[in-house]
Amino acid sequence: MSDLRKATLGGGCFWCLEAVYQEVDGVESVVSGYAGGHVPNPSYRQVCNGTTGHAEVTQLTYDPAVVSYRDLLEIFFTIHNPTTKDRQGPDVGEQYRSIILYHDEEQKETAASVIDELDASVFEDAIVTELEPLDVFYEAEAEHQDYYRNNSSLPYCQSVISPKVAKLRQKHADKLG
Repeated sequence: MSDLRKATLGGGCFWCLEAVYQEVDGVESVVSGYAGGHVPNPSYRQVCNGTTGHAEVTQLTYDPAVVSYRDLLEIFFTIHNPTTKDRQGPDVGEQYRSIILYHDEEQKETAASVIDELDASVFEDAIVTELEPLDVFYEAEAEHQDYYRNNSSLPYCQSVISPKVAKLRQKHADKLG
């Protein structure tokens, strides 16, 4: 087994990203949390109020021998709309912005390359995904971990998260565990 790496991504509600990446082969763990803001140890309520500067993000621990960082980003850009600023579907505010928080220069270069490629060929509108270095990741409260697995019958899960999981299964079946 190779050395595990981390990736930190925000594409709207962290429950959506968590549910998707939990199905990807080579992703060892997915933790929902907050990053990119200025308030130490924020709570969910604080982040939802939009005053912390933090985005809802997921931090993935993955095996690069099984799934590449580029693959993770291709999935990321498939399951959310990177062309809407501070919004994903019904979720509005800077806490739902599209953001890649890179861990090193290699991740930064890969993310910039993927954004350039997709911006030129896939999306009609410009990609507004922020690309920033990860400063601090704050793990979300326990009730936000494994949210979809524990609450898949709730209306939000059925109407917002389930279609993203279905899209993953359709477009990236070769990357599922």
